[in-house]
Amino acid sequence: MTIWPGLPGSGKAWTEPKVKLPWLRRRWETTRQIGEKKGTKRSLLVDGRGAPLSLIVAGANRHDVKLLAQTLDAIVVPRPKPTKRRPQNLCVDKGYAGKPAEKEMRDRGYIPHVPQKGMPKARHKTQGRARRWVVERTHSWMNNYRKLRVRYEKKAANFEALLHLAIAIICWRM
Repeated sequence: MTIWPGLPGSGKAWTEPKVKLPWLRRRWETTRQIGEKKGTKRSLLVDGRGAPLSLIVAGANRHDVKLLAQTLDAIVVPRPKPTKRRPQNLCVDKGYAGKPAEKEMRDRGYIPHVPQKGMPKARHKTQGRARRWVVERTHSWMNNYRKLRVRYEKKAANFEALLHLAIAIICWRM
């Protein structure tokens, strides 16, 4: 680089972190977050093996509890009646903690298993097997389809149709 008379120094590029110019910051680093989320939320109900039973698609800014009733009502296969000998358990994550969500689950005949907020992840022998990973595994199987990883469809019905196709392929492979 040519040394110009108006430039101080040797003309080499500044590489030290302390000499970074403060006015060259990226614009999005200074933009204030307003709490909105872009994207799509998939509310999924699976059985003990990971086979999808129902699927609801909504905006990412909706809370999980608001989609609980729709997800439990949208089961595709006929559900057997819960009995005392064979009760039906429902394992959910900490986002479903609270009285309204517990009431929705109990009204539909499920025994809710919800971890309490603020409790450590330490497991005891009395708690039994962890079952939440089955849902996460099914979401991972759905993300293996590149078309579903990022939503490019504008209409929710088109995206939901692709999700149902992926679910059908997952069930067929099981």
